[in-house]
Amino acid sequence: MGKQNTHLVWDWNGTLLDDIQAVIGATNAAFGEIGLEPITLARYRELYCVPVPVFYERLMGRLPTDAEWTVMDETFHRHYTERRVGCGLTSGVEELLAGWTLAGRSQSLLSMYGHEELVPVVRGYGIESHFVRVDGRTGPSGGSKALHMERHLVALASAGAISPERTVVIGDAVDDAVAAAHVGARAVLYTGGSHSRTSLETAGVPVVDSLEEAVAAAQDLVG
Repeated sequence: MGKQNTHLVWDWNGTLLDDIQAVIGATNAAFGEIGLEPITLARYRELYCVPVPVFYERLMGRLPTDAEWTVMDETFHRHYTERRVGCGLTSGVEELLAGWTLAGRSQSLLSMYGHEELVPVVRGYGIESHFVRVDGRTGPSGGSKALHMERHLVALASAGAISPERTVVIGDAVDDAVAAAHVGARAVLYTGGSHSRTSLETAGVPVVDSLEEAVAAAQDLVG
């Protein structure tokens, strides 16, 4: 596991886990709590951004109050947890992860899903062994991945020869590209999750329609 090899940092929700329908269902449950109309998948992908309160502002015309945010956040996570159990991995994930491991390359997982919930969920899908590290969000929900990525890369560097300049983040959100740039890594964005292609293309990084393409693009970026 040397610096000559590309290291992949995978996102979880909307990338490795095909959970966008669970996200939409939970989002609409949260909206209903404060009297907002349901949102379509297309509208969600058009407007979604982080921090999440800004996404809500785009829909509401104003930032939610602290009380509204608390209700919406709790409702979203409760309904998402119920729906998540019916979600599967994105097509081809097991083969991609196994192939990368067999090639002697390293990969890790960083998610904004809460860490204590994330680890057993990933283990339950039978893919934990492919990752040298699995990190979820610590602290309040709703923020950016940048500081979490910084801590993730520091931990990876301390555990072995993994450097930011040889690292590619694969995710489904513009924030994944922002987090990658924050630590000096590259990014490839996947259209199967939270953003429309038009939205993803504003990040100025490769945008692909499958995870197979994402891995190929990552190899092209770093070699």
